[in-house]
Amino acid sequence: MSQFVDASRLFSLAGKVAVVTGSSRGIGKSVAELLASAGATVVVSSRKAQACEAVAADIRAAGYKAIALACNVSRAQDIDALISTVTEQFAQIDVLVLNAAVNPYMGPMLDIDERAWHKTFDANVGGVLRMCQRVIPGMAQRRDGAVIIVSSIAGLKGTSALGAYAVSKAADMQMARNLADEWGHANVRVNCIAPGLIRTDFARALWENPERLQRALQGYPLGRIGEPEDVAGTALYLASPAGAFVTGQTLVVDGGSTISAGYS
Repeated sequence: MSQFVDASRLFSLAGKVAVVTGSSRGIGKSVAELLASAGATVVVSSRKAQACEAVAADIRAAGYKAIALACNVSRAQDIDALISTVTEQFAQIDVLVLNAAVNPYMGPMLDIDERAWHKTFDANVGGVLRMCQRVIPGMAQRRDGAVIIVSSIAGLKGTSALGAYAVSKAADMQMARNLADEWGHANVRVNCIAPGLIRTDFARALWENPERLQRALQGYPLGRIGEPEDVAGTALYLASPAGAFVTGQTLVVDGGSTISAGYS
């Protein structure tokens, strides 16, 4: 007789340690809160220590486990300090959610300057690689680990306004495929989430204007843009035993916008 499938076990992160970058607000904050509620000890991380501590304090006040550690993923020394502190306190990292990203430029791709181009890739691609270089080997030694990169549907489509950002997010998807192939033998799973338009401060320029929002909604079959918690549920799935046979994939969480013709 097969073992009874228990939802509480499939989605449990009890005893796990999860690091979530860019988690002082928006998608990252919702992911940190949900992973903590599933039993993980969560490391809340972003560039500003005070903002991180506020989120960690709210998680602890709700009865769950969290600490705050500031880190700029564009700085190798910040990443080294983060990983060193976490491993000293908790011995290991079981779940790594890479949500930190920047978008310093909006406009035609050929008009972007070198500084904005390099800043985009150093954070959105370089930061992801640097974190993975420091965390995945430890996961491989234990033959257990989940890495989740928060990408974007911008990496799946052409865009006239988000060119460099879109290219960086497409690179993240390929990085997930490469790392999944390289480290699957050690039971390390690496996946991406590609959100559509989500109601966050990061994407405020895309949804705050009522006319722009209305135009966007024409391409969303569900008739709304996303909320941060819409993405958090997918992160929990990929981090937990429920996603144990999923690796190298990009899960699109976009209210159907990438499958819609944009009119009804």
